[in-house]
Amino acid sequence: QVQLGESGGGLVQAGGSLRLSCAASRSFFIINTMGWYRQAPGKQRELVATITRGGSANYADAVTGRFTISRDNAKKTMFLQMNSLKPEDTAVYYCKAEWLNNDYWGQGTQVTVSS
Repeated sequence: QVQLGESGGGLVQAGGSLRLSCAASRSFFIINTMGWYRQAPGKQRELVATITRGGSANYADAVTGRFTISRDNAKKTMFLQMNSLKPEDTAVYYCKAEWLNNDYWGQGTQVTVSS
């Protein structure tokens, strides 16, 4: 099993920045792809960004150029740097880890962007 814990959410004005963190209970060196997802009220959960063990990143079109995903394998932590935030970025943000063909999710952290 992999336990994940997100932190760093909060309330920010449009145009501001936040940095989310996702700490894992197991070594990152055995975890393959990790990712950030988000779910706004009344909407389905959607992909924000993913990053492989080797550091290759992929982004949703809506966040490309504004968000940066990274991972520190030694510290077992993944990050999401969010810049130029917009009200439509408001959602609960979840991290996910893929390990041994299973998906593990964190509990989520709320991000609210005011206009």
